[in-house]
Amino acid sequence: MAIRLRTAHTADLAPAELHAVRAFLDDAFGGDFGDEDWDHGLGGIHALVHDDKGLAGHGSVIQRRVLHRGRSLRVGYVEAVGVRADVRRRGFGGRVMAALERVIEGSYAFGALSASEDGGPLYAARGWQLWPGRICALAPEGVVRLPDEEGTTFVRPVAAPGGSGRAGHGALDPAHELVFDWREGDVL
Repeated sequence: MAIRLRTAHTADLAPAELHAVRAFLDDAFGGDFGDEDWDHGLGGIHALVHDDKGLAGHGSVIQRRVLHRGRSLRVGYVEAVGVRADVRRRGFGGRVMAALERVIEGSYAFGALSASEDGGPLYAARGWQLWPGRICALAPEGVVRLPDEEGTTFVRPVAAPGGSGRAGHGALDPAHELVFDWREGDVL
């Protein structure tokens, strides 16, 4: 079986290809992948894994801002990770994540994602750490706590983002909350 990995920015994916990815994600999530979920996964770098049957895995990393310890950090946020049902547990998710992690390590202060119960073990096995602190969002009415995101948010510290040589813009400290930028729908 030939397996091919491609990374591309949203702008470099043809409309037909984007339509196919959206249909793939609808199927991979069993119909529980809405328009806002789709919107959240656009505007960044996509990792697409194909096998002989077609698209087998997808994920994207988009830029978000997080306030932490008095700083506004550029964060690579992982979205829309899905694997075709017939090839789950065969390394396709790992291939997608490896490509996205390379982008995060080269471009961002740290990586973050909100994991489903099924997805958590994949991320933990790859070195992502469950965030033990508070999760908030900067909503139109101010900072609001997101208790439903606590216990499902994973982070991936980066030693030297963007080749800056500065270790992760300062260590992440769970004594201080992560305040994510606001967006429509599910904030995280």
